[in-house]
Amino acid sequence: MATFLCKLGRFAFRRRGLIALLWVLVLGGVIAAAASAPAPPADTFSMPGTESQKAFDLLKEKFPAAGADGASARVVIRTPGGQDISGPERKAAVSGLVSDLTKAPEVVSVTDPYQAGAISKDSTTAYAVVKYKVAATELTDKEHEALTQAFDKARDTGLTVEAGGDAIKIDAAMGGAEGIGILVSAIVLLITFGSMIAAGMPLLTALIGIGVGISGITALGSTLGLSATTSTLAMMIGLAVGIDYALFIISRYRSEITEGREPQEAAGRAVGTAGSAVVFAGLTVIIALAGLAVVNIPMLTKMGTAAAGTVAVAVLIAVTLVPALLGFAPVKVLRRADRKAVTGKPLSARQQRKAAKMVARKKPNLGMRWASYVLRHPVAVLLVGVLGLGAMALPAASLELGLPGEGTMAADTTQRKAYDMLSESFGPGFNGPLTITVSAGDASTAAGGVGKALAELDGVASVSPAVPNVANDTAILNLVPSTGPADHATEEQVRAIRDGVGAIETATGADEILVTGQTAMFIDFSQTLDDALLPYLALVVGLAFLLLVLVFRSVLVPLKAALGFLLSVSAALGAVVAVFQWGWLADVFGVKEAGPVMSTMPIFMIGVVFGLAMDYEVFLVSRMREAYVHGARPGEAVVTGFRYGGRVVSAAAIIMISVFSGFITEQNDLIKMIGFALATAVLFDAFVVRMAIVPALFALLGKSAWWLPKWLDRILPDVDVEGAKLDARAPAVHRGREPHLVDSSR
Repeated sequence: MATFLCKLGRFAFRRRGLIALLWVLVLGGVIAAAASAPAPPADTFSMPGTESQKAFDLLKEKFPAAGADGASARVVIRTPGGQDISGPERKAAVSGLVSDLTKAPEVVSVTDPYQAGAISKDSTTAYAVVKYKVAATELTDKEHEALTQAFDKARDTGLTVEAGGDAIKIDAAMGGAEGIGILVSAIVLLITFGSMIAAGMPLLTALIGIGVGISGITALGSTLGLSATTSTLAMMIGLAVGIDYALFIISRYRSEITEGREPQEAAGRAVGTAGSAVVFAGLTVIIALAGLAVVNIPMLTKMGTAAAGTVAVAVLIAVTLVPALLGFAPVKVLRRADRKAVTGKPLSARQQRKAAKMVARKKPNLGMRWASYVLRHPVAVLLVGVLGLGAMALPAASLELGLPGEGTMAADTTQRKAYDMLSESFGPGFNGPLTITVSAGDASTAAGGVGKALAELDGVASVSPAVPNVANDTAILNLVPSTGPADHATEEQVRAIRDGVGAIETATGADEILVTGQTAMFIDFSQTLDDALLPYLALVVGLAFLLLVLVFRSVLVPLKAALGFLLSVSAALGAVVAVFQWGWLADVFGVKEAGPVMSTMPIFMIGVVFGLAMDYEVFLVSRMREAYVHGARPGEAVVTGFRYGGRVVSAAAIIMISVFSGFITEQNDLIKMIGFALATAVLFDAFVVRMAIVPALFALLGKSAWWLPKWLDRILPDVDVEGAKLDARAPAVHRGREPHLVDSSR
């Protein structure tokens, strides 16, 4: 592996014009393909194999005119000062609103609250349901503007009008979090490299990688069914790994140059060593993202696959375009103080004295000093790290998962106002009705019996009359629980109904009774994620473990890498629970309302953070492995790894933390939660697990850390990530100078 990549790096450096041109053509080609491709399909959500999805598909088949997949809005109207909404003046205003809504574009039907009996017991509040021909993702500004105009006209009469449902536009505007992350990344890279050109290269290559990946997703959108939002995860991960991979290769190139090698040879060795680590780190990320297919939710599968493809592009760019760009600026990527020594220009007397003092002192950098401290106090560092993360993980035992709904939105949104008005006037369960489908030869009669049986159950507020289809082989009932959609009792109610349908079917002659609706779908979605979490974790960690065994030729190193990751993710989940579920420090992070943690959070954290954590593990430990293979003692290998890898791993982690932390400034609590969770997980994993626990374990294990059974050593292929075979070639030392005149530890 190292030999092949070394040759590839030298070729890219030598033929830099050709490589750069090829990537420009690739970028231009995919952009052109994306521009000419058909519009991507609208977002669709499905959960194959669940009862909710089965019932939803049945509704689409048996009630095509109802538009089961069409958007809907529930408009809530309230009179001022407790006036009777059935009075002549108020009734005329409400009827006018219904008329305006009926005339709105793409509207199929609007229920009249007076005819449907959708009026509260105190006669102050009513609601109307608006049905659309098309899905919510297909509604344009024209449809949204028509709704707004109708609402404003009714409000001018003195009515309070609010609305919820997927037809209501949600302001998804971002507050510049991406720009903040890129700006912080540029600053960190500039501080790390001390060169504008070196700092700009990772950003440039990452943006090119994102351009190729996102344009490719757009170009293939209609063919593979990739919606516009599929690229969200791909953009975030592509930016993260794109910067990381270029950062490590450029850092290794600078190290090779300051050790006296010619630029072309330095580029080859950088790609052969750091590039090998990039390839295997990229594979771990790809495994984690592609493994989302285990969840069996098409939306997550497509997002994971698209992001995995973008990571593959980032790896290819790192091992080809990065060395090509280094060929255009082989010396300017160094610090100004280092360039004179490399170009052969004589050092000033002051520079010579500084270099002589540096050589005499052999001052270690911060990474070396920290590694040496950990080697002297491994037990104390290990205990503090493990116990600290363990304490942070304790709140995770109280983790409550849920999906975002209108009841969790900000109090000043129209969706939340409509939700609260319905709860106050019609009961908490009114916001989470269940849709019951009844299939039978005489659906109307069977559904009537089903409705009576369901109405007698505890926790049921009301059951609507059955509505059969034209063929009278399927009927629909709406059941309103007595508890809210986010209440645990509602979840138990759904399970109780499903468990008891067998007896009801026998008693009523129904062929099949299914429960669906938004509340039921949320419950099934959470259950699907819960069921898939352990298989997904086993698949991702298991495959990555095998890959790391191959990379490090050790059993204990991959084992501690996996266990450390689990510890950091648990601690991050604990922090999320404390802030977003319990409300600790809610004002500090701008959390408007505490509530359940989003159901997708644990599995997304595992996928994203595992990939980044293995990046840091591979980059840091591969340098230790390299030193160990070249004859260093175990302790010396740890110090060497931190000497050359500690600073760049820290820079990479700071960049990722900054990018993710930018999203904490957003107004949307869900975006805040994602940004906080990922930033916290990277913080714990990079600086506590990789920088403290890992070297402490190496210090305690000594040579045992690199133990591998002989039989396994014989059958494993030698991928040579550490570049041991590269030493068979005579190193090319630049101009024959002593390499120690330049401080390579900086």
